[in-house]
Amino acid sequence: MNNLKKIGLSALAGSLAAFSANAAEMSVSGSAKVTYKNTDSSEVTGNPYGMNTSLGFTGSGDVNGYETTLFITSADQFGGMSSASLSVDLGDMGKVTFDQGVGVGGISTIDDKTPSAYEEVWDGLDAVTGDKNGLVGGGNSGVFVYANTFAGTALTAQYGKGASGAQTDDAVGGEGTSGSSWDFAVTNATLYEGMNVGAGYGKIANSGSGQGSDTDEHYTAFVTYTMSGVTAGYQQSFVGNDQQGGMDEEATGWGVAINLMEGLSASYGEREVKHVKASDTDVTEDQEGIAIAYTLGSAKLAVQKNEVTNNGGTAGTNDESLEVALSLSF
Repeated sequence: MNNLKKIGLSALAGSLAAFSANAAEMSVSGSAKVTYKNTDSSEVTGNPYGMNTSLGFTGSGDVNGYETTLFITSADQFGGMSSASLSVDLGDMGKVTFDQGVGVGGISTIDDKTPSAYEEVWDGLDAVTGDKNGLVGGGNSGVFVYANTFAGTALTAQYGKGASGAQTDDAVGGEGTSGSSWDFAVTNATLYEGMNVGAGYGKIANSGSGQGSDTDEHYTAFVTYTMSGVTAGYQQSFVGNDQQGGMDEEATGWGVAINLMEGLSASYGEREVKHVKASDTDVTEDQEGIAIAYTLGSAKLAVQKNEVTNNGGTAGTNDESLEVALSLSF
């Protein structure tokens, strides 16, 4: 526990050291998930059972008249760099956060808003090197985030220098990515009862190798509507690749989630990612997924089955994933 205290005091630049026991609050939350994973028949699989554990520590208090919050989360282990964020609430002027991998703001918070009873239709499928999977955003480590709400519209904007990466204090990230990244997202759930809409735009730094721009253009828009226990959603996204010979990605997805009874829900969704190749024929990747989940108190049992064809924009490359998960929160 002494090490955790040291982390918090260092992150707050010594400000929390002056707190009395009554002025500062520390809370701890955690979760554990046990899973069974079955992949494509062509893949070599070993023990299909696994476990994930995480702990989240939240400390908050008044620093010079402003509510300041430190959040630290550690998944599976305490070694190395944990995800963390440090926020200062400025009241009507909004909230400013330094994010070290938590993902508190920016366009990545709306990269896939299609409804699901458990995970997204692309979760658990094989990742392909260089493929963005039609998902907007450039990472949430080492970035500054501003958030505020104006007339029912929530704004969150993010800025980072170079590539996203977690750095310790008094450290400088490695070279390889020029330029800066900035992006934002706006959402509104007050325009019509049951409807939620949002959009985002950003210029994301890339490696800048060869000819072309050192930033890529990302944008997305979504709408969801809920009525009588049924939620339907639709989203379109564009992920540019402005390096020489880069491959743009155009994604379109939809999903429907149904509340079957108290605690029991099911969903189905589909998604297409068109890979626009500079010197070859375009290839469309097709994803689909079905999920069912039952929640009772702090326990959740879920089953997710996802499939993909033309994975990563390569014709004839397919994959599938089946996951059964038991999650506990405490």
